[in-house]
Amino acid sequence: MNKQSTDRLHILYLPKWYPHKYDPMPGLFIERHGKSTLPFNDVSVLYVHADDKQKKPVYEFVFSKDEPLNTIRIYYKRAATGFRPLDTLINSCRFVRSHLKGIREIRKRYGKIDIIHVHVLTRHGVIALWEKIRHGIPFVVTEHWTRYLPSTNTFNGAFRKWTTRIVARRASAIMPVTANLRDAMIDCGLKNKNYIVIPNVVDINMFSPDPDKRAGEKARIIHVSCFDDQQKNISGITRVIKRLSEKRQDFSVDMVGEGIHYDELLAYGVEMGVKDTYATYFGLRENEALAELMKAADFMIMFSRYENLPVVILESYACGVPVISTDVGGISEHMNEDLGILLDSEDEDAFYNILDNMLDNYRNYSVEKIREYAVSHFSNEVIGKQLSEVYRAVAKS
Repeated sequence: MNKQSTDRLHILYLPKWYPHKYDPMPGLFIERHGKSTLPFNDVSVLYVHADDKQKKPVYEFVFSKDEPLNTIRIYYKRAATGFRPLDTLINSCRFVRSHLKGIREIRKRYGKIDIIHVHVLTRHGVIALWEKIRHGIPFVVTEHWTRYLPSTNTFNGAFRKWTTRIVARRASAIMPVTANLRDAMIDCGLKNKNYIVIPNVVDINMFSPDPDKRAGEKARIIHVSCFDDQQKNISGITRVIKRLSEKRQDFSVDMVGEGIHYDELLAYGVEMGVKDTYATYFGLRENEALAELMKAADFMIMFSRYENLPVVILESYACGVPVISTDVGGISEHMNEDLGILLDSEDEDAFYNILDNMLDNYRNYSVEKIREYAVSHFSNEVIGKQLSEVYRAVAKS
């Protein structure tokens, strides 16, 4: 390709998850990756979504108007013949056709594509590999998914494994968000000579310390998640809150988010007697509304069974707020004594004791130190530069 180091490259993002008309939340971290590299590159996004509600036409194109990234969303009608093998075949064909149509439209509207950036394997990587074989466009991969981790063990199926390994081998670079995920991918046989760990990006302007924050009579604790109890163990958090409330009453917990177990966990909070006494359930909060809650918190708690590197932890750091978390996934890669405390997953006794101690000592943490760590590791400038260095190296090869 031999692009000059000063040339702007046109990068096409192919994400598995991305904000869409039914849900503005999926893949926000992918969108932020794209925004971070805009000072150096032109970024287009092609997102394809299987739509259960769509009747006609089979393919609906939606072009971005007010988004910073050149975005095309294609909604295709999900087949529902009642015969699963036929539905799978039809939907696979529509998935591929949507991408081929979309890539042609991207070229027509925004020009020649220099590099394809796949976010999450496998199917999107197959599309990128096809474009590499047919048009000579190199591709890179960022992986966010926990399926490769031993704790989840959901990277299954002989054909899927075979296909994913081929795609991984042909990528110009693979960029997992943590070293822990990198090691898990390698253990799954996804070989590549160019693994580069690049974490997610944080909007450090939106998520920033509150200069007018004042100590209250009660410590404010915050938990933010997708309310998937199997992963986030919110029922464990609820039990520990209940137990701690029997010893002391100088705290409150803001429970933020929604998800598949939200109603069950709300009912469990009522059953345990903590809802509206020690725990307030806010439901989904995003962007500025979420940032305001984080800024008001004295510390964050996470009690997950498995993770990669939750963006909410990084956002908490950006607000200068320390974190208590289980030592799972890649969290330990960005945790030290200035940032918070780690504990073993499932250990409710340890969680109780650490929470009890934190309530007496959270004021000893330096807001400035925590904030500086976030700025130097997860800001747009830092991540955008790292991504662009990868793009430049690939373009020169």
